Amino acid sequence: MKGLMMHRPLRIADILSYAAEIHPAAEVVSVRTEGDVHRTTYAALAPRVAQLAHALRAQGMGLGDRVATLAWNGYRHLELYYAISGIGAVCHTINPRLSPEQMLYIIGHAGDRMLFLDLTFVPLIEKLKDHLPAGLRLVVMTDRAHMPDTGFDALCYEDLLDGQPAAIDWPEFDEDTAAGLCYTSGTTGNPKGTLYTHRSTVLHAMMLGLSLPAPLQPGLRILPVVPLFHVNAWGLPYAAPLTGASLIFPGPALDGASLFNLMDAEHVFSAWGVPTVWLGLLAEIRQKGRIPKGFADVVVGGSAAPRSMIAAFEEMGVNVCHAWGMTEMSPVGTQGNLPPHMAGLSLDDRLALKSKQGRRVFGVDLKIVDEAGNRLPHDGIAAGQLYVRGNAICSGYFENPEASAAAIDAAGWFGTGDIASIDADGFLSIQDRAKDLIKSGGEWISSIDLENVVMAHPDVANCAVIAVPHVKWGERPLLVVVPEPGKSPDRQELMDMLGQHFARWQLPDDVVEVDSLPLTATGKVSKLTLRQQYADHRLPEAG
Repeated sequence: MKGLMMHRPLRIADILSYAAEIHPAAEVVSVRTEGDVHRTTYAALAPRVAQLAHALRAQGMGLGDRVATLAWNGYRHLELYYAISGIGAVCHTINPRLSPEQMLYIIGHAGDRMLFLDLTFVPLIEKLKDHLPAGLRLVVMTDRAHMPDTGFDALCYEDLLDGQPAAIDWPEFDEDTAAGLCYTSGTTGNPKGTLYTHRSTVLHAMMLGLSLPAPLQPGLRILPVVPLFHVNAWGLPYAAPLTGASLIFPGPALDGASLFNLMDAEHVFSAWGVPTVWLGLLAEIRQKGRIPKGFADVVVGGSAAPRSMIAAFEEMGVNVCHAWGMTEMSPVGTQGNLPPHMAGLSLDDRLALKSKQGRRVFGVDLKIVDEAGNRLPHDGIAAGQLYVRGNAICSGYFENPEASAAAIDAAGWFGTGDIASIDADGFLSIQDRAKDLIKSGGEWISSIDLENVVMAHPDVANCAVIAVPHVKWGERPLLVVVPEPGKSPDRQELMDMLGQHFARWQLPDDVVEVDSLPLTATGKVSKLTLRQQYADHRLPEAG
C-alpha cells in the first residue's frame, strides 16, 4: 500500500530560491580575475541567475544540452551552476589542469555546445581554438570593459545578461534529469564522465548539511579552496546556500600567503581543500605566528591527510575533519568529525581517529570484500576492496558502457579501487589505492602508512612512497622526499623513524630528494608520474 503524500521532483534551482528567501543576507565574496573583490548575497544572486537562464535559452540551450565551464571559484561560476541546470541543461565543469589532449577529448566526448571561460584561460583557448568542435560558442566571463582581444569569436558574459528578465518560472522535469557532468582526471586511459542528476545533487547537499553540522550553519563563512571544477567543490555550491552559510571564493590565487590574507580579512570559519594546499597555509601561519582571524575548522580530502598535518592544525585550536569520497560519489562519502562521546579522548587517540577517513555520511553504504567478492567484517583488522552504494553514487559512466560494466558489481555496488578496513565504530581507513600498493615478495606494503610517518619529520615538506621494480622481490618501496627550505633530512633518521612503526622488510630501500612532487590535475601527488620517472631507478641491495 502506498502512502498519501505529495511527490514533488527535487530541483537544484529550488536551493537558490530557498536561499534567496530564507538566507537573503548570506554573502558570496569573490576574488575576481579582474583583480578586485566582488561582494553579493544570495538574494542579489537569484535575479542574475534568472537573467543568465533566459540568456542561455536565447542561445538555444535547453533540456539535455551540455554547457561547459572553464573557470575559477567565483560568483559568475556559481551563477552558471544554477542557471544551466535550472533550465534542464547539463553543467559540464572542465579542469584547466588537464592536458590539452584530455581537455579536447572531454569537450568532444561530452558534446558541449557552449563554453564559458574566465579571463585567465583565454590564452589556453587561443592555443586550442583550431581543434575545438565546430559550432562551439565561447563566452568570456567578464564585463565589456575587461573584454580581451581574442583570436576567436567570443561573447561577453555581462552582455548576455544585459536586458534579460530578472525573474523566471523554473521549468519542471523529472528529478532524474541530468544536471552536471564531471570527468575523472584520466590518470589511466581517457577520462570518464560522471553524470549527476537533480535528485542526486539535492540529496547530496542535504547529506552534507546533516553530516557536517559545525561548518554548515547560517552566518558561518566557508572558503572552498577545492575548485568548482573539481567535483563541484565537494558539494559546497549547493550545501552552503541550503544551510545559509556564506561562500568566500578565492579565485585563482591559492598560495599560502593569498589564502591567509583572504581568510584573515573575511573571517573565514571553515576552509575546504586538498592536503597540498594546507601545507602552504601552514607554512604561512608559522611565518606569521598566528592563525587567520575566525579560522576554526578545516576539511581535508582528495588524498590522505598526514597525521602531522592534522596534529599541527589541532594544536592551533583548528578542528580537522578528514573526509573521503570520489568524483563518482558526488563526492563526499565519509567525514571525520568525532562524535561527542569521543571528545574526552587523549590527543593521541583523537589524532589516531582523525587520521582515518571518517565514518559514512547518511545515504552512503560501505562494504569491503576479499578477492573472491566475499564480504569482510568491520573489525578494523580485515582489509579488502572497498565498494559503495547510495543515492548520490554513480550507476555507470557517461557514454562508456565498458567502464560502467567494470565499475559495478553483480549486486549493484560501485568499486572504488581502494583497499580499506572499517572498524566497529564505523571509521574507514584507506590502506592505499589498489594501484599504489607495493607488493614485495608476495606481501603488501602501504605507501600511505609510510608517508604519514615520514611527514612528521621536521625537515620534510612533502613526500611520496612508490613501488620500483626489483629482480628478487618484484617491487620495493622508494621514498621520494621534498625537504623544507634549507634542510636536508638525514636518511638514517628517516629510517629510524620508520623502524619504530614497521618491520624491516617494509622499509624503503632508497631515499631520493627532489625539489617538488608532480601533481595530478586535481592537486594530488601523481604517483603514476613518479613511477614512470623512477622505473629504471637502481636500488641498493636490500638488506
